[in-house]
Amino acid sequence: MKQNMYDDPAFFEKYSEMPRSAGGLQAAGEWPVLRAMLPDLRGKRVLDLGCGYGWHCQYASEQGAESVLGIDLSEKMLSYAREHHSGPAIRYCKLAIEDSTFAGGEFDVVLSSLALHYVEDFGLVCCKVHEALSAGGSFVLSVEHPVFTSRAAQDWHYGTGGERLHWPVDDYQQEGLRNARFLGSDVVKYHRTVATYMNALIGAGFRIAQVAEPQPTEEAMAASAEMRDEARRPIFLLLAAVKD
Repeated sequence: MKQNMYDDPAFFEKYSEMPRSAGGLQAAGEWPVLRAMLPDLRGKRVLDLGCGYGWHCQYASEQGAESVLGIDLSEKMLSYAREHHSGPAIRYCKLAIEDSTFAGGEFDVVLSSLALHYVEDFGLVCCKVHEALSAGGSFVLSVEHPVFTSRAAQDWHYGTGGERLHWPVDDYQQEGLRNARFLGSDVVKYHRTVATYMNALIGAGFRIAQVAEPQPTEEAMAASAEMRDEARRPIFLLLAAVKD
């Protein structure tokens, strides 16, 4: 299933009001960890799968990438990216991740931020990325953590006074489609175990170089009780893999 919720005006407006949408990479709690997992981008050919607003494309260009291609299915996302995060080294293309096909060795770095849990066949994407990368190339990605996606409700278990008691995990081993609610709309996500994510990369020929489950920074947790709750369970899974 290829979803394009972001071209719905009401959904796009709600998304644009999220802190990470308005504040960019610095407002994304996992960004410092993801940034550290990226290789040196100077002179590299970079592909961003599910580029959204183009924040990562701009970052890659600022780091000296030779070329940056961002693909996304949403025309609204791409229009914003072209208007706000353009440059001589950056180009954008309207294309579903599932439909992407590139020449062998066309890129040196492929990255994807919080997009691949919307894709049904992660293994196929891994194979396509492996083919598209040059020898020694890197695939760095973030997804919603399987502890977060196991239940479609994606919410805390609350006490009688509305306090957050714990984060329930159920049906963890039952992989597949989850009909979740996001910004007031029904959104299809795909739950996979941590093992499935890692084994799909290995099966495609990658060597896994790093795994991270980042929590909010100490500064963020000190400033917000809600951020302290975010440290009670992992919300993101980050993986860095290399094509040897």
